[in-house]
Amino acid sequence: MKVLVTGGAGYVGSHAVRALLQAGHQVWVYDNLSCGHAASVPEGELIVADLADQQRLEAELSDKRIDAVLHFAALALVGESVTNPAIYYQNNVVGTLKLLEAMRKTGVWRLVFSSTTATYGVPEQIPITEQERQDPINPYGFTKLVIEHAMADYATAYGMGYAALRYFNASGAASDSSIGEDHKPESHLIPLVLKVALGQREQIAIFGTDYPTPDGTCIRDYVHVEDLASAHVKALERLRIGSGLKLNLGTGHGQSVRQVIEACCKVSGVSIRVSEEDRRPGDPPELVADSTLAQKTLEWTPRYTDIESIVQTAWAWHSTHPAGFDSTIATKQTI
Repeated sequence: MKVLVTGGAGYVGSHAVRALLQAGHQVWVYDNLSCGHAASVPEGELIVADLADQQRLEAELSDKRIDAVLHFAALALVGESVTNPAIYYQNNVVGTLKLLEAMRKTGVWRLVFSSTTATYGVPEQIPITEQERQDPINPYGFTKLVIEHAMADYATAYGMGYAALRYFNASGAASDSSIGEDHKPESHLIPLVLKVALGQREQIAIFGTDYPTPDGTCIRDYVHVEDLASAHVKALERLRIGSGLKLNLGTGHGQSVRQVIEACCKVSGVSIRVSEEDRRPGDPPELVADSTLAQKTLEWTPRYTDIESIVQTAWAWHSTHPAGFDSTIATKQTI
C-alpha cells in the first residue's frame, strides 16, 4: 500500500516507518518537525507540513494516491496538557478532525491511530482489558478518546476502517541503534535514567515511594518501540472498511520505577544517583496491559518481554548518540 505517516519523524512514528518499508509498503512522512527529527526519516520521504493545513493534506493524499494513513502526529505530555490544554485540543482534536475530513474528501478509508492507555484514567482492574471503563483524568487522554469516538462515527457514517491502538509505555530503540528516543524536553523514565548514567543529569527522581506496590514505587508496562511498530503494520493489513479495532498494546508484565533504575544500572555499568520525592498528582499505582485481544486479532507477539533487554537497546542508542539526533547530524557533517 501507499501509506502516509503523520508524525513519522517522531519516536514511535519513525520506527513504524521502518517497519512499513520492511513490509514492502511505499511510505511518505508528513511532519512539521516541532517534535520530530528529519534525521530519523529516510531520504526523499519527508513532507514538512502541518496537520492544521487541510488543503495540503488533501493535496498530498490525492497526488500520492495514498491508500492508508498511520497517524502519530500528537502532543503527548500529560503535565503540559493540564497547564496548557488549548494546544492539545487544537492539535490532537482539531488537527485530527482536519485529517479525517481530508481523508474523507480524497477517498482514503484506512486509518491506524496512535491512541494511549491514558484514555482509561485510573483503572478499576489490573491488568487492563479493552472493556475497562474509559475515564481519562487529563486533557491528553481525553483528546485521544475524542478521536476514538470520531473514528467510530466516521466508520458508521462513511465506511472508514480504523484501528485505535492503545499502547502503554513506549520504550527502547531500534535494534541496530540507528534511531531512538530523543524528546525535548524528555519525560520518559528510561532515557532520563540513562542520562544520569551518561553524566548529563545529576540524579533521577522517584516520585512516590509509598504506593501499594511491592517496593512502594509505581508500576508500568514497558513495551518496546519496535514491537509497537510491528503491531501498527499488522493492524494496517487487517483493517476492514466500515469497522474498527480497539486494542491494547503491552507486554502484560509490569516493572516498578526501582526495577527500571536497577536495570539501567546493570546495563550501563554505572551507579545511578536517586532522590526520593513526593507523589505526583494523578499517577496511578499500577498500569499493566492485557494485550490478549491484540495478540489474537493481529497475530502479534512482543519480541522484547523483559526490561533488561529493552534497556539494552535504549543504552546502545543513547551511549552512541549522547546528543540524540544532533549526534547523527554532527557525524554526517564530519564525514
